[in-house]
Amino acid sequence: MREETEQQDQLAMAAAEEQLQQLRSKATELFLREEWQESVQAYSHFINLCRSHISNTLQNPDPDHLPKLRKSLCLALSNRAEARSRLRDFAEALRDCDRALEIGRAHFKTLVCKGKILLNLNRYSMALNCFRTAQLDPQANGSSVDLDGYLQKSKKLELMSRTGAFDLSEWVVNGFRGKPLEPAEYIGAVQIKKSEIRGRGLFATKNIDVGTLMLVTKAVAIERGILPGQELDENAQLLMWKNFTEKVMDSMAKCSRIRDLISTLSSGEDEDELEVPEINRFKPEAEHNGGCHNENELDASRILSILDVNSLVEGGISTKILGKNSDYYGVGLWVLASFINHSCVPNARRMHIGDHVMVHASRDVKAGEEITFAYFDVLSPLGKRNESCKTWGFRCNCKRCKFEKKLYSREDVREIEMGLERRMEAGAAVYKLEEGMRRWMVKEREKGYLRASFWDACSQVYGTEKSAKGWGRRIPPMETVVDSVVQAVGSDERVLRMVAEKLKRGGGGMLEMERALKLGRGVYGKVVKKQAMKSLVGLGIP
Repeated sequence: MREETEQQDQLAMAAAEEQLQQLRSKATELFLREEWQESVQAYSHFINLCRSHISNTLQNPDPDHLPKLRKSLCLALSNRAEARSRLRDFAEALRDCDRALEIGRAHFKTLVCKGKILLNLNRYSMALNCFRTAQLDPQANGSSVDLDGYLQKSKKLELMSRTGAFDLSEWVVNGFRGKPLEPAEYIGAVQIKKSEIRGRGLFATKNIDVGTLMLVTKAVAIERGILPGQELDENAQLLMWKNFTEKVMDSMAKCSRIRDLISTLSSGEDEDELEVPEINRFKPEAEHNGGCHNENELDASRILSILDVNSLVEGGISTKILGKNSDYYGVGLWVLASFINHSCVPNARRMHIGDHVMVHASRDVKAGEEITFAYFDVLSPLGKRNESCKTWGFRCNCKRCKFEKKLYSREDVREIEMGLERRMEAGAAVYKLEEGMRRWMVKEREKGYLRASFWDACSQVYGTEKSAKGWGRRIPPMETVVDSVVQAVGSDERVLRMVAEKLKRGGGGMLEMERALKLGRGVYGKVVKKQAMKSLVGLGIP
C-alpha cells in the first residue's frame, strides 16, 4: 500500500512536471516571437502553477525538486518583467523584478532587466546600482548584454540629472544627423508657489543667467501630425486629440506616479483652492505613495479638462524644435512645464528635442521672480495681444499690459498704430514713437515694452542698411533698440535673425558678435556652445 502511494505521488509529480514544461515552452516561444501580451499571459499561468507546486513541495519536502522550482519561478518572473517592460507597463515589470530578486538576489538577467526599466523611469542612480551589481556576476563576461554601455549611459544620465550639464553642440554642428544627446530629467533652481498671475506658477529660487537651463522633462504622451505651416481640418484635429488623450489615459492606467503627477494639474476651475505641490514630488527618484490623494478627482471628465488646460503644442511662439521633429510636430503633456504661466514680459523659452522639453531663461531672472512663457506673439501691439488673450481664455495683467493700457489713452499713441494700419512708412512710425517716448518721459524698461509692441516697424527700419541710414540720428541705433526689447521681453528668434543679418553684411565687430551670441543663448540656451551657436545663427564656424 505504501509503495502504491509513493508510485502515485511520483506519477502525479511527473505529470505536474510535464505540465510545467509545456507551459514554460509555450511562454518562451511567445517571448522569443516578441508576442509580448500573449507571453505575459502564458508566463502568468506558469508562475501561478509553479507557486502552487512550490507550496505543495514545502508540505512534502523534496530537497532536489524545490531549488529547481524556485529557479524556474525566478526566470519566469524575469521574463515576464521583460515582456511587461516592452508593453511599457513599467510598474508591474518592476514588481516582477523585485519578486525575482527575492528568490535570487544576484540574478544576472533580472538585475539587467530592472536596470533598463529604472532607466526608462528616469531613476538613474538606482539603475546604476543594478548594473554595477550585475557586473559582479561571472555571467557578465560572456553575456551578449552591453553591460558597459548601460553603465556608461546610467553614469552620464545621473550626472546630467544632478548638474544640468547638457551639451547639444556636436549634434548641432553635424547638422542634426545621427541621434541627439538623450536628455536626462532635470529640475534646476525652481519651485512651485502661488502666483499673482493665475493659480500657481514656477518661480526661480536664485538668480538665473540668460540661457541657463531650468528644467528638462519628458512628455507623458505626444501625438504628432502637424506639418509646419499646415492648418489641420476639424476632423484631423479631433482625431489627433483623441489619439493624444488615449495615450495619456493609457500611461495613467499603467503608472500610479504619472496618475499622481497629473492629479496636481489644474482643470481650469477653483485655481485658488488647489494645493501647492513640493518640487521634489516631480523628481523621478522621489518616493511615491502609490496613488492619488483623491481618486474621485481623476474621472474621465476631469482628465480631459486637465489636458485641455495644460497640453502644449510643440510649435508654440516661445518654442524651438531641433532635429527631425521640426518637420512634424504635435501636442503633448509635460507636467512640470504646465505650471509655467503666460506673461507679455516672458523670461523663459522652451526647446523640444524628441519627446523632451528643455526650459531655459530667455533673459536674466532674479531670485523670487516667476518663470513665464509667451503663449502668443508678444512682439505685437496691446490690441492684438488682448485678442490673443481672449482666444486663450484669460486676461493678461502683467506690468507691460498695465503700462500700455494707461498710455494707449493718449491720442498720439493710437495715431501711430492707426498710421501703420494705413501703411505709414515704418521709419516715420519709429521716429514718432521715439519722439513720443521722450515727451512722455518713458523709463528705459518701458521703452522696451513699446519698441516690442511696434517691433514690425522697427524690424523694417533696421532690417536693411539703407533704411536705417536714411533716418540717421533721428532714431536710436539698432543695438539700443535690440537691447531694450530683449531686456523687456527676453530673446526672440526674429530679433536674433536681424542682428545676425547685420553681422553677415559686415556691420559689426567683436561687440556685435557677443551681442548675437548672448541673444542666441536666450533663444537656444547654454546647451549649445559658442561654435555650434555660430552655426545655428548662420555665422559660420571659424
